[in-house]
Amino acid sequence: MKQSRVYQVCDTYMDQYAVLDPNFAAESGVRSNVDELTDLSPDGHDARHALDRSTLSEIEVTPIGGDRDRVAAGLLRERLQVNNDRHDLGEHLRDLRTLGSAMQGVRETFDLMAYSNDNDWEVAARRMRAVPAALAGFQQSLEVGVARGLVAASRQANVCARQARSWGGVEGDDAPYFQALAQKCGSGSASLQNEVQAAAAAATSAFATLASYLSDSYLQSTNPHDAVGLERYAVEARSHCGIELDLRETYEWGWDELARLEADISECCNRILPGEPYAAVVAHLEQDEARVLHGVDNLMRWLQDLIDQSISDLNGTHFDIAPAMQQCEAMVAPPGGAAAMYYTPPSHDFSRPGRTWYPTMGNTRFPKWREVSICYHEAVPGHHLQLALVRHLSDQLSKYQRLLGWVSGHGEGWALYAERLMSELGYLDDPAYELGMLAAQAMRAVRVIVDIGMHLELPIPQGEGPFGGQRWTPEIALPFVIERSRFPEKFMTSEVDRYLGLPGQAISYKVGERVWLDSRDDAKRRHGASFDLKRWHAYGLQLGPVGLATLTAEMARF
Repeated sequence: MKQSRVYQVCDTYMDQYAVLDPNFAAESGVRSNVDELTDLSPDGHDARHALDRSTLSEIEVTPIGGDRDRVAAGLLRERLQVNNDRHDLGEHLRDLRTLGSAMQGVRETFDLMAYSNDNDWEVAARRMRAVPAALAGFQQSLEVGVARGLVAASRQANVCARQARSWGGVEGDDAPYFQALAQKCGSGSASLQNEVQAAAAAATSAFATLASYLSDSYLQSTNPHDAVGLERYAVEARSHCGIELDLRETYEWGWDELARLEADISECCNRILPGEPYAAVVAHLEQDEARVLHGVDNLMRWLQDLIDQSISDLNGTHFDIAPAMQQCEAMVAPPGGAAAMYYTPPSHDFSRPGRTWYPTMGNTRFPKWREVSICYHEAVPGHHLQLALVRHLSDQLSKYQRLLGWVSGHGEGWALYAERLMSELGYLDDPAYELGMLAAQAMRAVRVIVDIGMHLELPIPQGEGPFGGQRWTPEIALPFVIERSRFPEKFMTSEVDRYLGLPGQAISYKVGERVWLDSRDDAKRRHGASFDLKRWHAYGLQLGPVGLATLTAEMARF
């Protein structure tokens, strides 16, 4: 099929970007045997920024040839513009956060490499040897940020220093990440094993060096104030959602959503233990041995069975799932990262499958009531269905759409919608599993309130607990999220750090779900009795990733 000029611009950008960002190239699978790491120095950031600028200028004047061109060009234009806005604000010079910063990216790229033969281990060893230079470049960018007065918040630097100490073998009971990885190289020559171990030691030492820099030097310059303020927050919210939001209206809507969900939770609790409060119901569900899994291996088997069953049940009935998309692996997340379950998509050719990653946080006992809807969120019909389909549509979507055009509001909004959809389809008829879904939804509503509230330092409405009338601070946010999200304190402590380090991302789940639901309601009104939910889902997912403004406009064409 002959490519349009728009698709040529998109694919040329992707090819050039993959050279400038080897971490992405390895993650997406667009380059094989990648033994480099991304240049995280100021020069590396400037090179990628120059590519963004030149491509943005080019796509602005490229003729649009039809519907697919319109969607593809709109995504590229919107993403590159927000990249430029973030660069102009100097965000790459203070890129420290509990989740999603370049520091974590250096380590996480090794999760997605192949380790099946000697050649794979040789590539991995060379890449581990590249870790010191990558982290040195990262440190150079932080130092330029310090010189320009563009620094991360103290809280984020502390969290990242702690993570670097874990991966650097300075603290923690587990073997350091790279040394544990090297121990898996049990075949091959003695010289290869020695090289892998030496490379792992170099990578481990590099993280220990970064940890010392963060703790002993960088922290002295950090900003003790967590809130990023309106200008930075508005750009970050647009980056994560792909839409200009009325932040005050969204904040107030978050309170309304929380109230609605809390009423639903009370009704669900009454069906489990009539007359008992939420805390008693949770205690009952977590103490009921029939609803508990013991041991990480049992948890992984249960999650894998749940993933496989949902794929089998939904394929051909509510979705058409191509054979290449029917493998999704349940994995244990490496220690030292954030507390939230996450997903990594398949490589572009499906040689590496999609994977869900579960952080056990040292636990060996796992109550099941929360995990079912989270598994649907991360796997099928959530992230795996959505992102594996995008990989699969190589004849319809540009390479940029398939591999790099992620928009959190679109993707996380779909995954949250997927949890609700499974309830609608009867997969959460057990009220314990329904309660897990409702609690997860309430936690996402809490995120909208707290994320916007903390970063814009908004007032808490009168009557909302002991802090009503006060302005949000992290110290107020922590007890609030523990009480109103109903998630464990250890998890929510990590979550507050995440919200403060990733402004605008936490709201993308509920904001995105809102757009998906509003678009579905609109389609139902327009089509009446002829509305076909399966066809509507297929239409929406086949658009590929888009910002929420584009999603609203395109779904109105259904």
